[in-house]
Amino acid sequence: MEKFKRETKHGYEKEKTGRTATRKKVAKTVIAVFTAMTLALFVALVGQGHILYAEAAGRPVEIKFCTISGSDVLCQISAGSVPASDDGKYYVYADEVYQDGPTGEVVAKVDAGSSVTASFPLRYNTGESNLSRKFLIAVKRGGQMVQVSDEHYITNPEAVASHTAARKDTGLKGILPDLTKSSKEEMQELGIKQIVYNMYVDDICADASVPGAIPFEYNGQTWYFNGGMVNKFDSMIRSFNVYGMQVTMVLLNGGKGAYSQDLVHPMAQDGDCPGYALNVEDAGAVAHLKAVGAFLAQRYSGHFDCGQVDNWIVGNEVNARTSWWYTNSTSLDFNVNIYVKAFRILYNEMKSQNANVRIYNSIDQEWNRKSNPGSFLAKEYLDQFNYYMVREGNIDWGLSYHPYNSPLYDPYAWNGPAVWVQDSISTPYITMQNIDILIDYMHQPKFLSPSGDVRSISLAEIGFTSSFGDDKQEASVAYGYLKAASLPDVDAFMLFRQTDDAHEMESHLALGLYDLNGNKKPAYYIYKDLGTANEATAKARASEIIGMDIDRMISENVMWTRGGNGVVN
Repeated sequence: MEKFKRETKHGYEKEKTGRTATRKKVAKTVIAVFTAMTLALFVALVGQGHILYAEAAGRPVEIKFCTISGSDVLCQISAGSVPASDDGKYYVYADEVYQDGPTGEVVAKVDAGSSVTASFPLRYNTGESNLSRKFLIAVKRGGQMVQVSDEHYITNPEAVASHTAARKDTGLKGILPDLTKSSKEEMQELGIKQIVYNMYVDDICADASVPGAIPFEYNGQTWYFNGGMVNKFDSMIRSFNVYGMQVTMVLLNGGKGAYSQDLVHPMAQDGDCPGYALNVEDAGAVAHLKAVGAFLAQRYSGHFDCGQVDNWIVGNEVNARTSWWYTNSTSLDFNVNIYVKAFRILYNEMKSQNANVRIYNSIDQEWNRKSNPGSFLAKEYLDQFNYYMVREGNIDWGLSYHPYNSPLYDPYAWNGPAVWVQDSISTPYITMQNIDILIDYMHQPKFLSPSGDVRSISLAEIGFTSSFGDDKQEASVAYGYLKAASLPDVDAFMLFRQTDDAHEMESHLALGLYDLNGNKKPAYYIYKDLGTANEATAKARASEIIGMDIDRMISENVMWTRGGNGVVN
């Protein structure tokens, strides 16, 4: 979440618009993967002499799939026209994510043809593991290896998972907990079903010299994790699980840890911000990142008395480059490309440990407008992320979205500024008011999961201020939750946060259900009643504040907007 202040002018009027068209569900279909694409091969120079090769689509050979079968990987190769070669062979290369072209290891060689299957060992949990590598096809031409296919990753890493814990999917009401002020009884009283929390690689990585370090043997090496910090996470996660609460963990790279400096991307070394891009540029860092993913997913699989994490979010608002996924490159393609590589590694390593874990990306509400020139638009980032995911092997990734009001301190979740919140795909921001736009967007065939389903959408961070009145926060919390509950594709609604933060309050962001003195605000009680037998009371209170029946407002997609650009006196 970006914190900022913006001068605005007072004055607004209610404008009612109806959004009554019913969203059409997309039938489950097999997604046609980019046929007849004609993108030209291009080379983008990115910062300080670095070069990014964005490989062309439309190569003559296509890898239909790469899947695990037993202890092997099966690679289905197809070609409309078999490319000429010196020896009539296809060479299957396994590249690490930092390698490009036919530079990795040749793992298979088969006769070239229009439809061919290549098989090679997975070598799981060895120094030559193919689990998180990318594969490509090359032919020998004039004595040189020439790449003739796009890259493709293994798309079913769960096939080797030794743990398959039943997910704790019991409801979408969630919160960022205040561990210093909130007892578990209070969480139960609120009816919380999910919690979200941050974990920094800085805190958990260690080496053998750290007292109490936990050794972890993986891929032929021994890695170490901070026993003191990991045990604290064990206790927290386990305790929430005992009360039936699902845990979502946001994995962050703060760039400050003594034992995780190798995980900071080379083009992020000059940064000074809360979050840094993960390093996918060299062998040591990639091996370390694989171990981090495997360790966390194994430990929090629910099988080792350490607790169970059902959902992992890779980074936070990664389109906000200068804040949460920092590199010094302003290239959208470069930044998405390295994020995709880190995401692929963590997805495959985590799913290979716990088959039922979900892995999410994370973008903010700045759909078509940047409040920070150093950021990328959420929409363009999502589009580019999905492009790589489809091109290189579709997997069951989830979307973590943060539909804050715009501006952040605006207290009216149901009545945003017309200049920022609009009922169209070109809207500057997507908030809870127009969240249907995002849902509809994710129903497009190109965004569907491998099974043809709409992806899991987690509203993993959303908050409403009480700085301009407790009543507005009450109604906003009710409106946001009920809107989320009305959308079957939304799997989580996480309020940020349980207790006000003094620093955030300097920007009129009193987002907690508790004030700084630990007193429960009126929003606490309305959130408590939502999703329970007392929900009618919460709805009546919200309807009174809003001035319209809240059930009707949500069911009919009624959208009020006001003039000006978000000022509140």
